[in-house]
Amino acid sequence: MFDRNKDKTSERTEAPASPAAPAETSSTGASYRSAPAASPSSASGKAAVLGATIKVKGDISGDENLLIEGQVDGSVMLANHELTIGKTGRLNADLTAKTIRIDGEVNGDITGKDKVVVSSTSHIKGNIVTPKMTLEEGARFKGTIDIDPSHANSNTSAASLKSSSTSDKPA
Repeated sequence: MFDRNKDKTSERTEAPASPAAPAETSSTGASYRSAPAASPSSASGKAAVLGATIKVKGDISGDENLLIEGQVDGSVMLANHELTIGKTGRLNADLTAKTIRIDGEVNGDITGKDKVVVSSTSHIKGNIVTPKMTLEEGARFKGTIDIDPSHANSNTSAASLKSSSTSDKPA
């Protein structure tokens, strides 16, 4: 009588509470798990993610939102989408996107077609061109800010404004 209840109890404790995410295997035989992506706020709620251990040298462009937690040396161009630089993101790059949020470190010029948000955890060295700007208390910023809708919405970028303002003038 007691043995029968004991068997049912052990069966209940051995069953997993919820199934784990299945491991996938790449062509090299290494297994990995898909992780849910943290994303900037957007209409679709999804963004591509460059993880904290990813390093990219070159230009990044695309037609979707992007969250960068890793390192980028080059440029990032997402003309009609959102770009978020996470707290672990380290970029030596010029950035162009519809909306840009910076929580990490950027050394380069930033052009936001609609808006740029510089959070309290960010470190920026470069010029910003955008029609709308939020600079949170505690942010570290060195450069210029041009809040001019005509510059951000045209093809004029922060990099071209910088070069025109520092061009050689005959004496």
